[in-house]
Order: sequence, then structure tokens, then C-alpha cells
Amino acid sequence: MTTTPSNLTPSPRDAYDDEHFDADLAAEIIASCLERGDSATLTNWFAEGLAVDIADALDRLQPAQLAAALLLIPVDEQASIFGYLPLGRQTQLVAGMSRAAVISLLERMSSDERADLFNTLPAGREAILPALAQAQREDIRKLASYEKGSVGAIMNSQYATLTPELTVAEAIDELRRVAPDSETIYNAYVIDEQRRLVGVTTLRRLILMPATTRVGEMMKSNPVTAFVDDEQSLAAEKIARYDFIALPVIDRQRQMVGIVTADDAMDVMEDEVTEDFQKSGGSLGAWPLRMKDATIGLLYRKRVFWLVLLVFANIFSGAGIAHFEELIAANVALVFFLPLLIDSGGNAGSQSATLMVRALATGDVHMRDWASMLGRELLVAALLGLTMAIAVSALGVVRAGPTIALVVALTMQIVVIVGSLIGMSLPFLLSHFKADPAAASSPLITTIADASGIFIYFAIASQVLPGLASA
Repeated sequence: MTTTPSNLTPSPRDAYDDEHFDADLAAEIIASCLERGDSATLTNWFAEGLAVDIADALDRLQPAQLAAALLLIPVDEQASIFGYLPLGRQTQLVAGMSRAAVISLLERMSSDERADLFNTLPAGREAILPALAQAQREDIRKLASYEKGSVGAIMNSQYATLTPELTVAEAIDELRRVAPDSETIYNAYVIDEQRRLVGVTTLRRLILMPATTRVGEMMKSNPVTAFVDDEQSLAAEKIARYDFIALPVIDRQRQMVGIVTADDAMDVMEDEVTEDFQKSGGSLGAWPLRMKDATIGLLYRKRVFWLVLLVFANIFSGAGIAHFEELIAANVALVFFLPLLIDSGGNAGSQSATLMVRALATGDVHMRDWASMLGRELLVAALLGLTMAIAVSALGVVRAGPTIALVVALTMQIVVIVGSLIGMSLPFLLSHFKADPAAASSPLITTIADASGIFIYFAIASQVLPGLASA
């Protein structure tokens, strides 16, 4: 870590080293500068630092410190830095800002970030709109109207368009004109008189073409698009598949309405992965906040549903044990192996479910692949079960003799196969009924595998032990 000589004033720049940026250290230095009134040091860093690093450091400050630091940021940079802050912090800050300051901020924010912030503002937010330019008012209302989770909710309306009849020279002049207000000009979208998307070109292609070439002659027709009411994940998948900087968004009349940029797609994919992890852990739905910002009430509400539901599901496990009470009383050694066996089935099921949920989420497999995947999983599970059965049979012989060892080995083979097939099939079943495959959580799989394992274990024991005893 880079250190600052004692005779020099500490600066947030000292939070950089050869490997990374230490946001916690930068936040401490910012707080120290604010406390001693050293605004010059902060102003210099805010003017020169990277927006994402500044936002990362500011997010670690107390609300009052953050509000004071924002006042030192140049107006033109405020919107960029503000956009990197978590939406919850943005809303918190706006609540303490004057109406004029909020309007100034909204005017400078990108269209998608502005709409997201507008949707989080409290009642009375419509009073802000008259102070904005008409185009900005209409843009906010339009973007804020799209359903959460749709492509329209994350798209940006600041993009560059061209018409087919323009020459390359005229097109470059047009891109130069719209550049200050566009999210990107590397991709330019070609539209007709009705704003229908007819093609796409890039700044690179324009530069390499003769100046008199018409855009319509050198554009790529039939570009890959997303509909404004598609799911966000679909747009993210297309951007990842085709390595796009941005993906054009159209309505059902094929009129162009916006773009989804690669950074927005990355946010969507991160949110999707986070939601899948939360659901696979047995939480109810996605959390709107980061983990460290989640309240006790939110954590309770998100986790209690599955836990209570699975408590009652475990009654089946208890009923299975009660049904075989006489067998257990006659062969107490069976109890020693019970946790080992049912946990193995649950672990195999959870492992299989995790792999399948991820494969379904990435599009690696689809519903039509269930039969082929079932056959392969059956073979893999049989091999896994056989290996585990051999390993546990030795323990069975030492602990309870060869008779119990045989029961344990047979049970291990079957519970691993059953658990694996349940774990693999449940995500497919949920997907078939239009539910999120990630809802096939580890607690759910484990509960089903536990109940199945108990019945399998004692059913095998009830058949094998009396038969061997009579023999």
C-alpha cells in the first residue's frame, strides 16, 4: 500500500496502489478532510478521479458526510458520480436536497438513471417535471412507465440515429453534432421516416468508407434487436452472445425506442445471479437492497416463508421414522447411519440442482433436453452412489457387522440416485410451469431427499434384515 509522507496532506489519491483502489481508506481520508475543512484536497481529487472510484468511496461515508462531499464536486461531474451510487443512497440524498438542486441533477443524468431515480422519489415527484425541458419530461414519463423487469425499464433513450440517404460525410457530421447528448456514437442506428429500424452501422465503418457512399448502401440490415417489453435477461443474453456495445430496442411496430448498453446488461446479469443465489439458499424472491443495507425485518420476511414451510414438510420424515419404530428398536445400530445416509442424498440432490439451475439460466440446456439429461444423470448418480456405498460399507462392517453394512450400502446407492434425479428434475419441472428454476433451493431439495431417504433406508432394512435372519 502506498503511504503518504508525514509532512504532506493525506489525499484520497493515497488509496491507490499498484493493484487496486482501497475505497475504505479513501473514505477515511475524505472524512478526515471534511472534519478539518480541507476542501481543496477533495475538490482536486473529485475533479481528477474516476467517477466509479469516487462513488465507491462516498458510499462508505455517513449521510451527512456524503451530502457535504457532494457539494464539493463540480456540477458537471455530480451526475456521473451520482449515477454510480446505489439507488437507495441516491434516494436518500435527494430527499435532503433543494428542489433546484434535484432539477439540476436530473437534467445532467443519463436518461435511464434519471428514470430509475424518478421512480424512487416520494409522492409529489410530479411537481419536479414542469421545471425540466419538455423533451426531458416526456422522456422521464416514458421510461418510468415501463414495467419493472422489462427491457424498457433499463434502456437508454440517448442514442445516435442516421437516415439511409445520408452520405458518409454527412453521417459523420451528424454524429459529431449529437455526440454530447448520446450514450454512445460508436454504433449508429439507421431509421426510416416512421422511425422503424432498418439497419445499423459503426463509426469505424463510416470512417473507412468513401465520403460519398450512402449510409443505406453500407449499413448492416436486419440488426439483432430486443423488444421493449421483453425480459431484461433476454437483452443481456443477446449482448453477451454477440459481444455488442449496445443493443437496439424496438416496439412491436419495429419503431426504435432506445438502446441497452453493455454496462446495463452486466448489471442485469449480476442481479440475476444474485437472485438465483438468494433463491437457491431458500430466500423468498430477490432483495431490493445490498446485504449490508438490509434491515432485520427484511431479512426475516425473506427467509421465514421457506423455513416454516419446510418445518411442516419434515413431518413426513418424522412419520417415516415412527412407522418403522419396531424395526429400529430391534436394530438400534440403524440409527447410527441414518444422518449419514439422508445427508448424502440431500447433498447429491443439491449438487445436481445447482448445476441444472445454472445450465437453465445460461441457456446451456432447455426443456427439450430433459430426457437426455435424465439418462446421463442416472449413470453419473449410479457411479457416485456405488463409490459412496463401497466407502461406507467398510464403516458398516466395523460398526455393526456385515448385515447392517449391506443395508447401508444398498441404501447409499439408491438415495444418491434418487436425490440426484430429484435435484436434476425439479428445476425442469418448475421451468415447465413458468416458475423460476432457482426456486429449487437447497433446503427444498434437502427436505425432499431426507424424507425419501428415510423411507428407502427402513424399507430396505425391513426386507433385508428379516430375510438374512431367517437364512
